[in-house]
Amino acid sequence: MKIVILGAGQVGRTVAHSLASEDNDITVVDRDPQLLQLLQERLDLRTVTGYAAHPEVLIEAGIETADLILAVTNSDETNMIACHLAHTLFRTPTRLARVRDPNYLAYPELFSPKAIPIDYIVSPERLVTIFVFHLIEQPGCLQILDFLDGRAQLVAVRAQLGSPMVGRSLLVLPSRVPDAECRVVAIFRRGQVIMPEGATLIEVNDEIFFLAASLDIPRFVGAFHQSQAPYRQVIIAGGGNIGTQLAERIAANHQVTIIERDATRYHYLAETLTKGIVVLRGDAGDADLLRRQDIANTDVFCALTNDEEANILSATLAKRLGVRKTIAIVNSPSYVDLVQDTTIDIAVSPAQVTIGALLTHIRRGDVEAVYSLRRGAAEAIELTVHGDSKSSRVIGRPIGKLALPPGVSIGVIARQSQIIFPHHDSRIEPEDRVVLFLADKRQITAVERLFDVSFSFL
Repeated sequence: MKIVILGAGQVGRTVAHSLASEDNDITVVDRDPQLLQLLQERLDLRTVTGYAAHPEVLIEAGIETADLILAVTNSDETNMIACHLAHTLFRTPTRLARVRDPNYLAYPELFSPKAIPIDYIVSPERLVTIFVFHLIEQPGCLQILDFLDGRAQLVAVRAQLGSPMVGRSLLVLPSRVPDAECRVVAIFRRGQVIMPEGATLIEVNDEIFFLAASLDIPRFVGAFHQSQAPYRQVIIAGGGNIGTQLAERIAANHQVTIIERDATRYHYLAETLTKGIVVLRGDAGDADLLRRQDIANTDVFCALTNDEEANILSATLAKRLGVRKTIAIVNSPSYVDLVQDTTIDIAVSPAQVTIGALLTHIRRGDVEAVYSLRRGAAEAIELTVHGDSKSSRVIGRPIGKLALPPGVSIGVIARQSQIIFPHHDSRIEPEDRVVLFLADKRQITAVERLFDVSFSFL
């Protein structure tokens, strides 16, 4: 596939890194030659220096023969204009754009062939808000991702000393959580992946990924992680788009306080947010302010400002002052690895959260959802299977006999209203929706080939 990526910021670099190893012809456009040089030193791709919304720059990038344009610059307006040019002048088949401003997103009719011809809108702020919302709703989880229209979820949880499953094999999991099913798809132990079997023993600090029906998630989390009371009191550092959207989402069931430094923004929030959300003007890195807000008895501290260093410092301070859980937005991949599981319980990378939404529209096949996991090393994919036993390599055959690539497992199958946790003798039927876990993202090309419909296949 020939792809033009506009913007070499964190999102652009992350998606370029993800796609460069998948037999794609990629060109990245940015105004900063130093960013482009760093990309060229690390990846096999072309770069063009220039303004992404100029037709001449797009032509130099190869837009005339591109299959897809991915506009992820820091400017919503540049992204929208570039997609308009790609459609009007060059008839680029697929156009994706990052749009962050809620003032644009509030009018979806703007994004249509007769207005601004963008096929798919990606809003990092909205995606990060949902990501953090799930973490607050399900105590003890590292990651929670929706599949099958929310009927099933993929959960990452760290095995804790004293939990029911530590020191026991997966064979006993059904007895610990009766009348419910789940599929453990991978275990990461000391940086290495383990493809689980019934005899696999759970160890302390194992990072366990499992799929289950959404209603059963808390029971399975409790099997690997000591039960925790629901979160009630939440302090949010930063009253930007993410902080305010999150506050509105959780206000009905939580006591929410927002700390905002900027005076103008503080007054705006105080006047417009839902009644009951407390808005304070101040610095979330002020220990006295946090103590006055009873931080020691607060359940969650969310550092959601645009300054990742401020997020790290305020979350670290809150943890030392006794808050139960800390969640911080951290943009730099090196910082994510550095701070994860220290005084910061969960470091959220907007680029990694966003890339899954982009890959959903780039992957071959009828893909419903893609999530990038473990800093891009792994992936989870939901796709719809088409064809029949003559044209498909997977339909009608026992799962145990499918030529699944190493590290790839089928976690759950949706067949109309039924959710199936498959076994070795289970069979995939036409139009099933299948959720796959790839412990090694490099297997994506092999997975796409396996699930392709081929009229020459017998």
